Amino acid sequence: MKVKMWGVRGSIPSPGPRTVRYGGNTTCIEVRSDENRLIILDAGTGIFPLAQSLLGEMPLEANIFITHTHWDHIQGLPFFIPLHVVGNTVRIHGAYDLITQQGVEHVMNVQLQYSYFPIREAELKASVDYLTLTVGAPVQVGDAQVTPVLMNHPVTNLGYRIACNGKSLFFTGDHEPWRNFYAPEDPAWAACEALVEQRQAELEAAIGRVDLLIVDSAYTAAEYPQRIGWGHGTFDAALTLAQRTGARRLLCTHHEPTRSDAELEQAFAEARARFPALDCEVMLAYEGQEITL
Repeated sequence: MKVKMWGVRGSIPSPGPRTVRYGGNTTCIEVRSDENRLIILDAGTGIFPLAQSLLGEMPLEANIFITHTHWDHIQGLPFFIPLHVVGNTVRIHGAYDLITQQGVEHVMNVQLQYSYFPIREAELKASVDYLTLTVGAPVQVGDAQVTPVLMNHPVTNLGYRIACNGKSLFFTGDHEPWRNFYAPEDPAWAACEALVEQRQAELEAAIGRVDLLIVDSAYTAAEYPQRIGWGHGTFDAALTLAQRTGARRLLCTHHEPTRSDAELEQAFAEARARFPALDCEVMLAYEGQEITL
């Protein structure tokens, strides 16, 4: 499999001289199976430069897997050029929305209204299919298998495990590690702690030992206490997850939008130094980064 990062920032695009090395586009990852099947993880603003790179491949078939429907993960979807070209097939996969009680088709239905965009959903030229996923139920995309896993975020967020011919990767989307909200002296602490450990163990089992683990690493350990409940992880949490699952490579992404390239590198280096025994290649994600598994 081949992986290419097209958007690595979280929350809001942050272009400019302070982010030029790692990039300012929001989440979008291109995955190519051994048969060259196109799998796209999330449709943040990074999906627009990805779309431009696909112009020579049309007509094409694209499978887009949405982790969740917060703006930074879907705001580029109307600008995915293949949607506007006859002969293309685009399949959009995602979770059932408990709030709207609708499937992933609700995303396009909301975005493509004249109030927000000049082209309506009915005017799209490509063949568009919507597939609402079931947690734990794999989806076959040619020679690749994509399995959705429930993560921890304020809205339903699906992580994705992709396996192809013995190679594998896992992308968390936005994920905040589960934590015990009770003080140790509280009678409810023990039950909550057991639930946290159970959920963590289930997640680690679903991930398995992957060749590439791509993790939401938005905050430093020092920043996190002021951001509890926002639904994002830390560098330390990502490194711990890689250590516990035995990942061969760790890619830290969803970079805090206010962080400059230099600040990002410093925060990353400080966290990495706290894990000297970690036997794993650890990298910061950047736009244009290509990894072959």
